Parts: sequence; C-alpha cells; structure tokens
Amino acid sequence: MRRAVAVRLSALLAAGALTAAGGVALSTTTASAATGGVTGYATQNGGTTGGAGGQTVRATTGTAIHQALCSRASSSTPITIQVEGTINHGNTAKVSGSSCNTAAGVIELKQISNVTIVGVGNGAVFDQLGIHIREAENIVIQNVTVRNVKKSGSPTSNGGDAIGMESGVRNVWVDHVTLEASGGESEGYDGLFDMKDDTQYVTLSYSVLRNSGRGGLIGSSESDRSNGYVTFHHNLYENIDSRTPLLRGGIAHMYNNHYRQLNESGINSRAGARAKVDNNYFEDSKDVLGTFYTDQAGYWQVSGNVFDNVTWSSRSDDHNPAGPNPTSNTSVSIPYGFTLDAANCVPSVVAQTAGANKGLKVSDGSCTPQSPDPTDPGPTDPGEPTDPGPTDPPAGTNLSLGAGADGSSKASGTSYGNVVDGDMGTYWSPSGSTGSVSVKWGSATTVSKVNVRLASGSGTVGAYRVLNHDTGAVLASGSGAGVIGFTPTSLKKITFEITSASGAPRIAEFETYAS
Repeated sequence: MRRAVAVRLSALLAAGALTAAGGVALSTTTASAATGGVTGYATQNGGTTGGAGGQTVRATTGTAIHQALCSRASSSTPITIQVEGTINHGNTAKVSGSSCNTAAGVIELKQISNVTIVGVGNGAVFDQLGIHIREAENIVIQNVTVRNVKKSGSPTSNGGDAIGMESGVRNVWVDHVTLEASGGESEGYDGLFDMKDDTQYVTLSYSVLRNSGRGGLIGSSESDRSNGYVTFHHNLYENIDSRTPLLRGGIAHMYNNHYRQLNESGINSRAGARAKVDNNYFEDSKDVLGTFYTDQAGYWQVSGNVFDNVTWSSRSDDHNPAGPNPTSNTSVSIPYGFTLDAANCVPSVVAQTAGANKGLKVSDGSCTPQSPDPTDPGPTDPGEPTDPGPTDPPAGTNLSLGAGADGSSKASGTSYGNVVDGDMGTYWSPSGSTGSVSVKWGSATTVSKVNVRLASGSGTVGAYRVLNHDTGAVLASGSGAGVIGFTPTSLKKITFEITSASGAPRIAEFETYAS
C-alpha cells in the first residue's frame, strides 16, 4: 500500500532538519547559461546541441517562452531561451506562428527542434506547469525546477508529468534540474520524467527527483517497446514510491545515482528491457532493482553498486526482485565514453552537484565536484569569428609536431595527421557534429595545456572534453576552442572529444604543451 504523502514529507523534513543542524552549507551559486558537457546516450545519433549557435533571448513568463519559439524563422532555427522567475498557468498562454505549435497551461515543445531552455539569474520555477516534448528533436533543458504538476484536481498540466516526452522524440538532454511533486496518484500527480511512443537518445544528468509516487517510465505499456537508449547519471531519487525508472523493452544505463527512500520498488526492468546499473548507491529502500508487477521479464547487468539498508521481498509470478544478492543476467554494450565515481562517494558528489541552482557543478570522475568552464558565456553573437586565435598562446615547444594522431570517424577528405602537421590550411573534421581526435607518443609525455585551433570556415565547438586516453580521466571540459589548461599529466595519448557542435568543426591544429 502506498504510504500517505504526509508520512513521506514529514520523514523528508526531519532529514532536512538533521542536515541543517549539522551545519552543512550547500552552494547557491547562480547558474550560467552554458549548455556544454552533454553526456550519455544524448551524445549519440548525431549528438544534442539544443539552441547552440542561434539567438539567445530572455523570458520571464510562459507566454514569452512560447513567443520566442514562434518568432523564429522556422521550427528548426536554433534558439536558447534564458528563463528567470516563476512560470505558471496565469502567465502561460498559447502563441501561434508557423515555427511553433503551443498550448496554454503547458510549455509545449511540439514539432520543433534545436531549442535550449536554461534557468538563469535567481532561478526558473515551473510551478504546477509541465514541459511537454512531442515530435521534437535536439532539445536541452537545464537548471530549472518543475514542481507539483497535476493530472487531476486543479490546475492540471501535461497529464501530470513534470517533463513528458512522446511521439518520435529524439536527442534530449535534461541536466541540473529539480523535479518534484507532493504525493502520488491519489493526490493528483503522475510521473516526474516520462518517455513513451518512440522516444530515444535521452540523458538525465545531475538532477533531483523527489516526493512523488512515480519517478518516471520508459514505455507506456508492455507493447510500447520503441523507446530507449536513455542514460541516468549523478541524479538523486529521494522519497519515491516506484519507477526509478520503469523500463519496457529498451536499453538504459544508470550510473553514479543516489537512490534514497524508494518506498515500494526502484529500477523496474520488464518486457524484455535491459538495464546497465553501475556504481550506484541505494539507501534506506525496498526492492531497488528487478521486474515488478508483471510476468514479462526484464534484464540487468550490475557492477560496483552499494546496497545500504536495502530490503528485498519474496519472489512470485509477477514480482522478481534482483536481490538480496543482485547478479547480472544480461550484458549491455555502451557506445559512449564515461567515467565512474566510486559508489561509496556518490551520496556526497550528488549532494553537491545535482539539482537546479547548484552552479552546474559536475564530477571529475574522482569524487570531486568541479565547476564548468566557462561559467557564463552570456548571449551569443552570431557575428563572432569561429577562431579568433588564442589570446594567451602557450609558451614552449608544441609537442604535437612529429607525434602520431588518430580518432573517431573522419569526414571525407580530412586526415588525423592534419592536426599535428603545423599547417593551418589542413584539418581533421568528424564525420558528424561530434567525434574525437587524439595525439599520441611512444613514451609518456607531460602535458598541461592544449591549444585547439580551428580552420577557416569551421563550425563552432559547442562542448568538449579533454581526456587522458590512457586512463579515461577527464582533464578539462568546457565549450569553444582555444587554449585549455589543466593539472600537468604524464600520458601517452591525449584526446579532444567534441560532444556538441554547431556546423561541422574543422580542427586545424591540436597543439600540446608541457607548460
């Protein structure tokens, strides 16, 4: 039986009081408008860039958000909408136009593409108003709070989902958001993060989902198996009854999440679904992984998880918990790179990074949160050059000259070797908008700076990571090109990974320096 919402909330408030009594101070740094650093399955299928490269506008009402969408030249014209203030039913009206398809009482991202919605300033709160993504692609939602969206009672919005996706949705990145309700279905709420009817290539990262009967689903029924390729990482699921998530027939990757107070069940893999569950921390919860409420089996691959005060119920025909000693019953191949934090430090890392208004902090893969770089690029200027040249060129010898090079798939007519030949007239370009290129040596070489220089006519690098290819560690991350510094590191191979871009990037030189 579902616990009463009063019981759930009182328990959570008590925990909050203990935190306050302990003197824990959480960051309230104002978040930036940066949208770099996309991870997980949202990097696949061409990548997810949102409104990168387009106009940046501000909005303080839901109507203004709709107006920004409807004022574009077309439904695919890139746009970043910076949101500040409270968005509610009273200030969210339908706006008409050839580049939009909106509705009152919900933020409607329907039949559109190439859009970023990011909270800025004092924060963005969508109060009792959901975000609906339908027949859309290349969407970024970052640094916002969505709370108390109802499907019954008054007012209602978005079928009761905080964020809901359906009908041919592709490439969505939701990052550093807070999604919360004040109870379960009996109190009028539904899911916090739902995907159905052919939704694919989605990442939910560094987010908080709490105080709800249902965390979210992937697939609306046992026959809705066209969804999947979803990544969940560095999220906090807290005080949730079930569905963290419910997965039907697709593939999902859950890593470095903190699951706390899952009251009835957790990750529910069923109807042929496969879940890869790595280095998560499950705490004070029940039946956190398995196939529940159906006799149609799902599967899981588990590694490195911590189960802290987790209870497991008995098995039956429609109830198959993975515990008390979870073991893998399938294998899942992950097509993208990722770096795992140790499971025992996940609660600390997630507490410092997850949710809106945390300064967009992320983990560096060593249990240490770090701020993104740059912290606030501000509104874009379509007229700025793609390669203004480094303002502070590194001193010393370019170690890349004479070194080897390789990388991911390259565009026709380009070469890996062009990034180490000292010639700005030649370049490497990925076969799509994302990819990686590496410099390598026969023996360990110490590097502390790189200089990524773009050729004439290049597209813009929206987001990047610099990797120690030997270990997979992230040395630096940010957006754009130019000089990038990091702690001096001895390695044999260093990689520049483009995770989002506007247009086709042309890397003329990938220079490396010792100092």
